[in-house]
Amino acid sequence: MRALIQRVSQASVTIDSHLHGQIGPGILLLLGVQRGDDQAAADKLLNKVLAYRIFNDSDAKMNLSLTQTGGGLLIVSQFTLAADTRKGLRPGFSTAAAPAHGEALYDYFVAQARRSRIPLATGQFGADMQVALVNDGPVTFMLES
Repeated sequence: MRALIQRVSQASVTIDSHLHGQIGPGILLLLGVQRGDDQAAADKLLNKVLAYRIFNDSDAKMNLSLTQTGGGLLIVSQFTLAADTRKGLRPGFSTAAAPAHGEALYDYFVAQARRSRIPLATGQFGADMQVALVNDGPVTFMLES
């Protein structure tokens, strides 16, 4: 399971010209599910995201986590993060989870995130989405379970 996280001052996702979700300061998380991923991998990744220290403390050092700052989390499924890009000039998707498995783990990840009681917004699995963000820093990290 892969998560591309970006520290944002704001982010939103629009589907069919309608605002589906938005957050203020926090993390935009693009989630890719791979073959072999399971709920344990999702739990591990979510715990890492919530505790990852990418927000500035009073000394302007990245020393605070999302849970410490009370920021929001926008979770968007992104199938292309599971691509194999090691060979050629066209991505391969043999390492990506089957759609039904990917959606089940995405839904599980979102449900577990809701339990953390942080401000949460989501995209919609499999939808054509437009994601807008203001990357703060810029600060971007790829996390894997």
